[in-house]
Amino acid sequence: MLKRRSILAGAAVVATALGAGPAAADPSDPAGTGGGSRPPESGDGSGPAGRAVVVLPGDPRYADLTVGNNTRWVGRPESVRLVRTTEQVVDTVQEAVRDKKRVSVRGGGHCYADFVYNPEVQTVIDMTTMDRVYYDERRKAFAVEGGATLMHAYESLYKGWGVALPGGMCYSVGVGGHISGGGYGMLSRRHGLSSDHLYAVEVVVVDKNGTARAVVATREPDDPHRDLWWAHTGGGGGNFGVITRYWLRSPDAHGNDPAQQLMRPPKEVYISAISLPWDKLDKQGYARLVANFGSWHERNGSPDSPYAGLCSFLMMNHRANNSVGVLTQMDGTVPGAERLIESFLADLTKGIGVEARPLDTPVGEQGPMPDFFTPQRMPWLASVRFLGTNNPTLANPTLRGIHKSAYLRKGFDDAQIAAMYKHLTRTDLANPNSMIVLLSYGGRINTVRPGDTASAQRDSLFKGLFQSFWPDRREDDRNLAWTREVYTDVFASGGGYPVPGPATDGCYINYPDSDITDPDQNKSGVPWYTLYYKDNYPRLQRVKAAYDPRDFFRHSQSIRLPEK
Repeated sequence: MLKRRSILAGAAVVATALGAGPAAADPSDPAGTGGGSRPPESGDGSGPAGRAVVVLPGDPRYADLTVGNNTRWVGRPESVRLVRTTEQVVDTVQEAVRDKKRVSVRGGGHCYADFVYNPEVQTVIDMTTMDRVYYDERRKAFAVEGGATLMHAYESLYKGWGVALPGGMCYSVGVGGHISGGGYGMLSRRHGLSSDHLYAVEVVVVDKNGTARAVVATREPDDPHRDLWWAHTGGGGGNFGVITRYWLRSPDAHGNDPAQQLMRPPKEVYISAISLPWDKLDKQGYARLVANFGSWHERNGSPDSPYAGLCSFLMMNHRANNSVGVLTQMDGTVPGAERLIESFLADLTKGIGVEARPLDTPVGEQGPMPDFFTPQRMPWLASVRFLGTNNPTLANPTLRGIHKSAYLRKGFDDAQIAAMYKHLTRTDLANPNSMIVLLSYGGRINTVRPGDTASAQRDSLFKGLFQSFWPDRREDDRNLAWTREVYTDVFASGGGYPVPGPATDGCYINYPDSDITDPDQNKSGVPWYTLYYKDNYPRLQRVKAAYDPRDFFRHSQSIRLPEK
């Protein structure tokens, strides 16, 4: 859901030192194995001794492998290649270069736009069976292969070593695009973005001569590929190569104990869920609710705040849903954690004139949660499993959707709130799954300078997600129109988009917006790449020139080569 990110296992890549061309992979480690405790490869045709599995249109598996979470985007590639090793990825890419085939890369299948599945793609590289998680003793980091899902990574890291990532909520999101786009989740106010814990990345790239090879880049200051690492800290997926592996180690890691190399989640958390019935919420009460959410985050955005361990989603579905929902998680190890949740909810609902009720119907993307009207304390991993799987949209094979995002530096003004209310209470479209969701941000995320990683938005306090879900293509036009209209009205002062400025700071690349490159929709005058990347875009272009000079890896919103 909210943390789905444009889930490609495709890579974001970056230049080497100023103007330098792409260097060769580490000669002592050509496959980037790291010399650590990597499990042995299979010799049964799914490892180095074999080739990638080839799925053609007549294969029964083809239909499942050519559509993702959003069925608006369906591919018709000549083949799908299921890969298990870096060597197989190199071979597959080299074959595509030789045969002049357009490629795309699938990790978890949650891409909101057409980056993976579109008519121009002839070969889909499917990473989903390349999903191992293990500790690399040489690098003192955890290796996570590019096809692993978030839930698989969380389970493996936590059960094996008691560590985790501050990543997204949805269990089936792939790490490939999630981390490369920044990677935000319910622990991010305490621990930063997932990409803030990225130590190294392995990427299969194509040089100017058309040669495919694997390159390993680290955050070490003297690494000639350090810019390649930098691009994967927020530059987005599918831009410059195929991510085959990440290595994760927190910047403040110390010692030799694996359990000290990556952030540790709280032992326990509190989960709270409440419902605010629409039939009791008038225009003034709604305005107060949204204003309360913004002002609370303005007051509590510091990483030193006692609320740094709190993350909340204000889920405002269309009135046809009957309820507005509030989902909140709080670090249970903080003294007085339950009292802090109660205080937050009191501040949020102050003056709205509505009494909270149990969340006994689906709201946002979450299913009913009536048992959490009183905050429930539970082990962290149990909470991850519950919240990650309590999302009916993830398993709906007919799902169609449109998504738009915004970074907010301050609360919405009166005109913006009035626009939200108008569209959420319209009667010409009554889709209970049309919604605006506001998500907590800030805290530790904002302690990193905008240029230190490719994730440029480093002073926002919360985020907005404007979206609709529906099952029938005959409803496309109505749902697309509603989402575009509410978004355009809310950000009317910026030409219909949240342009970087005092109150807003652009859009989240992991929630890619298929309209953002269309001047009929984006009338802001601010280019799509500035809305996503801000001042980091020219550096990403230099990376493109260095690591993908042939523009082999591309999609509808990929980084463009710099003009000559």
